[in-house]
Amino acid sequence: MAKMPETTFADLSLADKTSVKKSNLEARRFSDVSTCSFSSGSSDEDEASPKDITQRNSNGSSDFCVKNIGKAGFGRREIEIAEQEMPGIMTLRKRAMEDKPLKNANIVGCTHVNAQTAVLIETLQKLGASVRWAACNIYSTQNAVAAALAEAGVPIYAWRGETEEEFWWCLDKCIHSEGWQPNMILDDGGDATHLMLKKYPDYFKSIKGIVEESLTGVHRLYQMSKAGKLTVPAINVNDSVTKNKFDTYYTCRDSILDSLKRTTDIMFGGKQVVVCGYGDVGKGCAQALRGQGCIVYITEVDPICALQAAMDGYRVVRLPEVIRNVDVVVTATGNKNVVTRDHMNRMKNGCIVCNMGHSCSEIDVSSLHTPELIWERVRSQVDHIIWPDGKMIILLAEGRLVNLSCSTISSFVVSVASSTQALALIELYSAPGRYKSDVYLLPKKMDEYVASLHLATFDAHLTELTDAQAKFLGLSKAGPFKANYYRY
Repeated sequence: MAKMPETTFADLSLADKTSVKKSNLEARRFSDVSTCSFSSGSSDEDEASPKDITQRNSNGSSDFCVKNIGKAGFGRREIEIAEQEMPGIMTLRKRAMEDKPLKNANIVGCTHVNAQTAVLIETLQKLGASVRWAACNIYSTQNAVAAALAEAGVPIYAWRGETEEEFWWCLDKCIHSEGWQPNMILDDGGDATHLMLKKYPDYFKSIKGIVEESLTGVHRLYQMSKAGKLTVPAINVNDSVTKNKFDTYYTCRDSILDSLKRTTDIMFGGKQVVVCGYGDVGKGCAQALRGQGCIVYITEVDPICALQAAMDGYRVVRLPEVIRNVDVVVTATGNKNVVTRDHMNRMKNGCIVCNMGHSCSEIDVSSLHTPELIWERVRSQVDHIIWPDGKMIILLAEGRLVNLSCSTISSFVVSVASSTQALALIELYSAPGRYKSDVYLLPKKMDEYVASLHLATFDAHLTELTDAQAKFLGLSKAGPFKANYYRY
C-alpha cells in the first residue's frame, strides 16, 4: 500500500489553524474532539489507519502516531479548558515544578487519552519526567487531544478506534524506543505491565515502580505478587480513598446519564434498570438513574454491599428474576460473563446493554458473534443486535467502558485521580529501597494532601485541632486524621 504524503502542522494554512476559532459558537458536543462522533454525522472509524500515514509536528518529529496532527490546535484548547477544572493537579504542578522530583524518570503511560490525561502528562513532564504514552482503551481516545500532545513533542501512540493489533503495536512502540528505556510504569488495566514483563523482561528488571489505577490492573498485580512474579514495588491507587470515593463514585454518577443520553436519546423516567454490582461505581450509577425517575434493581454477590443497597432503598435481585422486563442493563462488577448470551436471549425488545466496569469481559459479547444474529451499526459505538424473530437489543461500545467510549468525564474529579497518580509516581521514584516488591496503598497522608489541594475551589476552610484536642485523640495536628482501617 502506497504511503500518503507527509502532513506537517507547520504547513497548514492560517485559515486551517484558526478554523476552530471561527466556529467557537458551535456546541462542543459536535466538535472534532468529542467522543460522541456520531453527533456530527461522521466517524473516523473506517478511514485509513494512522500507521499507514507519515506525519510530523512543527518541530519535524515523527515519534508519534495519531489520527491527524492538523487537529492539534483544537486539542490544545480542549486541554486548556480541562486545566481550568483541575485545580489539584495544577497546584501540584506549580508547587513541585522547581524541585523536579521526577528528574530522569522515564515513564511509560497506558491510560485513557483525553484532555484530562493530557494535563497529567504535561504535569509529569514539568516535574522532570520523560514520558511515552499509549491508550488503554481502543475507543476512548480524543483524537484532537492526542494531536495536541504530539505537536507538543510527546511521543504518543493513540487514536480512537484502534484494532486490537494496533493497540498492542502502539503500546510496544511506547515501551521499546531506541535510546530510551523505561524505569516507571503508569498503568490503567495492567496492559503495559503485562507486555513489558512478557516481551521485555530485561526492561522490567530495571523498573523502579508501577502505579496502577484500575480494579482490573490491581487484580493482576496482586496475582503477580502471589505468584512471585512481581519483582518491583507497585502502588494501588485504585483503592486510595481519594481515587475510589471521588473519581470512581462521582465520575460514574455523572457520566452514566450522559453516556446513555448521547447514544440512545433515552427518556429515563419510569424505565426499569438493573445495575450489576453495588461498589462505588454501582452506587454512583444507581443514584444517578434513580434521580432521573428510573426504577432501579441491584444484583450483588457481596452481602455487605447487598445490605447497603437494600437499606438505600433498592430491590436486590438475581439477574434472571428481572431480565425479561428491564429496559437497561448496566454492569459494574469488574468480573467476567456477568451478562451471558442466555440473559440476552431473554431480554425484551429494545433493551439497552452497557458496561461501566473497567473490564471489557463483563458482557459476553463474543457469544453474540454467531451466524443467526445480525449486527447493525446505527451510530458510533451503538450496535443493534437483531435476533431471527426480529427482537433487537442495543449494545453500547461493544461492551467496553461506556462512559469513556461514548461520553466525557468530569475534569474536576479526574484532577483528584491524577493528583494521586502523580504523587504515587513521585513516592516510588524518590524513595528507592523504602518499598519491597509488593503492592501498596497510597499513604494516608498523601490521600489527605490530595483532598486538601481541591478544597479551595469550594472556599472550604478546615477546622484546626487545638493541642488538647489532638492529644485527646492521639493525633498529630497535621494529620493523618484517620487510622488506616477507617472506612470513609
